[in-house]
Amino acid sequence: MAREAENLLRERRCEVEFIDLQYLELPAFDNFKCYEHPSYDRLYRAIRGADGVLLAVPIYNWSVGSAAKSLIELTGATGASGRKSAWFDQIVTFICSGGLPHSYMAYGSLATSLMLDFKCVINPYVVYATERDWIDGTIPSDTLATRLQKTIEVQLELSSRLRSRAYSSDWEI
Repeated sequence: MAREAENLLRERRCEVEFIDLQYLELPAFDNFKCYEHPSYDRLYRAIRGADGVLLAVPIYNWSVGSAAKSLIELTGATGASGRKSAWFDQIVTFICSGGLPHSYMAYGSLATSLMLDFKCVINPYVVYATERDWIDGTIPSDTLATRLQKTIEVQLELSSRLRSRAYSSDWEI
């Protein structure tokens, strides 16, 4: 689904930096040495500089997979040495893949954390899909393709309307 979303964004002439965490080493978060890891700078700049972030995540055990949580932990730290979270004021869209249809709200606790901790705007149009939403495991069903298209359209509209807002990352909260 992440590649399908990327294609939709590119069709709309959006600049996309596709980062696949399965091919990128994430250091263990220690709020100290992890910031020296080469992945940190790339991820921090990609998130902070984006007009919006699309998180394509698997759902395991009724929650978002651990790689996404590690990404947010690493790039979301604030405090020491004047460090600011990359996530402040970001527009975030979730695209979730799960095994069972009834896990569709599993992203909710992470979305709430992003809203409360970093004042992210969460796109209310979320895609949640299971294997039932694919034809032969590779082609999105018409229903899935329509949901994904609507989700991307809303992400772009939110990004467009909120692009000129002032960042609150300098605020003490």
